[in-house]
Amino acid sequence: MAKVRTQDLLEQFKLELVAGKDGIHREIFVSDISRPGIELTGYFRYYPKDRLQLLGKTELSYFKNLTIEEQKDRATRLCTDITPGIVISRGMTIPDALVDACNQSGVPLLRSPYKTTRVTSRLTNYLEAKFAPFTAMHGVLVDIYGIGVLITGQSGVGKSETALELVKRGHRLVADDSVEIRQEDYDRLIGTSPPLIEHLLEIRGLGIINVMTLFGAGSVRNYKKISFIINLETWDQSKEYDRLGLEEDTMKIIDVEVPKANIPVRPGRNLAVIIEVAAMNFRLKRMGVNAAEEFSERLTTMIEHEKTGLDLDDDIE
Repeated sequence: MAKVRTQDLLEQFKLELVAGKDGIHREIFVSDISRPGIELTGYFRYYPKDRLQLLGKTELSYFKNLTIEEQKDRATRLCTDITPGIVISRGMTIPDALVDACNQSGVPLLRSPYKTTRVTSRLTNYLEAKFAPFTAMHGVLVDIYGIGVLITGQSGVGKSETALELVKRGHRLVADDSVEIRQEDYDRLIGTSPPLIEHLLEIRGLGIINVMTLFGAGSVRNYKKISFIINLETWDQSKEYDRLGLEEDTMKIIDVEVPKANIPVRPGRNLAVIIEVAAMNFRLKRMGVNAAEEFSERLTTMIEHEKTGLDLDDDIE
């Protein structure tokens, strides 16, 4: 899990540091953001003090209507030793009681000129992306016609060579050899490349090549949602492979089930074209067009017609 500090928010969102500069290195452990409304009334029993606190127009206007003593009390109780920071939206004027409490406790007091809803959504999206479940997989990630295809298989099966052919055909490389994957939503997996090997491909017998240098900036992507997995495996004569496409296999990555297809590899098969067509066929399926199901329906209809014709012949006899 990535380590996020309050200083990262300052740099990422260009926030203004009003007070509590001694605490800008405080670490943020959760992605949830709290808007302390009921706490300002004095009820702190369930105060989520480990979260980033956000005060909008409603909270701050209520705070300003409190007496000086009440303001000091609420500000002191808001600023705990584990509170990562307090953010004020809309560029509003901050009461002195809150500024003093943040300076004394070392809680960073930040101010943003944007509306509360925008600040909340941007901070939440940033923190959830940072704290998203993470894993790494051996494979190649390629953007094919807008579909993020993760090519897996044993070492030496031809993943990188296939990716090179796909790039030559106009598709874009995301990562080779090692794919870092984050689950940014309950059904959304984002794949990226480790910085060390970004835009690089390893071709056995040739070595390491820089795809962006050879094919241009349009041949690479920094990240891509993983929508489809293609597993390359050595052809096994004793194994029965799906010839119609009616079987739907999946592979679980973190908590997400991703559609998967197994493609056998043997000399003479153009893997790049097969994977390209598989990606297009997957895209058609998402649009509601399934060639395998259409064929199955045609076959069923034909069998029923033939059976009906045989039954009529039996009745005539």
